Amino acid sequence: MTRGEGSPTGGGRDALIGVVPVPDKRYDFAAALFNPKKRTPASIEVLDGAATVGAGGAGGGQKFGSDFFVGIRSVDALVQVIRAFESPLHESAPDPAKEAAAISEELLLADIQVIDNRLERIKKQLSTRKSGVACPEQVEQEILLRIKVTLDEFKPIRTVEFSEDERRIIRNFDFLTAKPVIVVANIAEGDLANVDSLEVLSGLRAYCKDENALLVVLCAAAEQEVAQLDEAEQAEFLSAMGIEEPARDRLIRAAYQALGVMSFFTVGEDEVRAWTIPQGANAVTAAGRIHSDLARGFIRAEVMAFAELIAAGTWDAAKAAGKLRLEGKDYIVQDGDILHVRFKV
Repeated sequence: MTRGEGSPTGGGRDALIGVVPVPDKRYDFAAALFNPKKRTPASIEVLDGAATVGAGGAGGGQKFGSDFFVGIRSVDALVQVIRAFESPLHESAPDPAKEAAAISEELLLADIQVIDNRLERIKKQLSTRKSGVACPEQVEQEILLRIKVTLDEFKPIRTVEFSEDERRIIRNFDFLTAKPVIVVANIAEGDLANVDSLEVLSGLRAYCKDENALLVVLCAAAEQEVAQLDEAEQAEFLSAMGIEEPARDRLIRAAYQALGVMSFFTVGEDEVRAWTIPQGANAVTAAGRIHSDLARGFIRAEVMAFAELIAAGTWDAAKAAGKLRLEGKDYIVQDGDILHVRFKV
């Protein structure tokens, strides 16, 4: 993930990497219930690219360098933090939609450069082939030319429909505009009370809808204050500010939504652990997430919905009530399922 202009605490050039535990009340409940020897929450890795870009492109701010693009092509989603507050550090009034579009333009141009370079190499390869002989390069060329038409229209690659075969072909390119995008609007503390009606965000909301991007609104200054408080004081401070939950929680939830992933759990006295898998994954895929041997020797999965555990109060009570069931390899795991895999290798 990467960050654009807008964070009053940023501004450095060095990229930073942080691993953040995923907040989940279900995980907290299980950890308190089983009191395990080991606790392993799900986590998300955040790469701060430490680059900024002005709303006007060239001359409006620092451009992304080639090293920056190399550093973020391997990430799964992009987070763009956009200034939506007045500041003496900025001469111009905030224009979130324009800033977001400027960042998008930089990413588009980077993808076009990758395609142009690859098309040039394919052209040279095809020039040495016999005419009329089909080859994989031709298929790749057709796909890239179709993508380039979309980019030339200033539309991101994520708006293009691909078959599974096509996705396999383009996957290794790590196109920036193919990645899910979360736009974070950094507003002033005084605007927290009327987020839904903020005029400064109206254009950005429309932009995010057109770009198929998720929007998260926060006040970095307020969140920084919250982070310095203990847990009990945090809840009181957030309530006083009219904030339902910390921005970190909302951002992580948005990331899960953008990436199309969810959590399942393994529980017991030895360990309580949250695992991250794609939405729609089956029981064998979940078993393989735990260990490859479990997928290879999969027999059955013992499954309990987390809501059933909470309702029963204890594992034994839920099991006695018949809430633990057996599922086969084609079972589609649901968000929050608790799994125990039976296997034989």
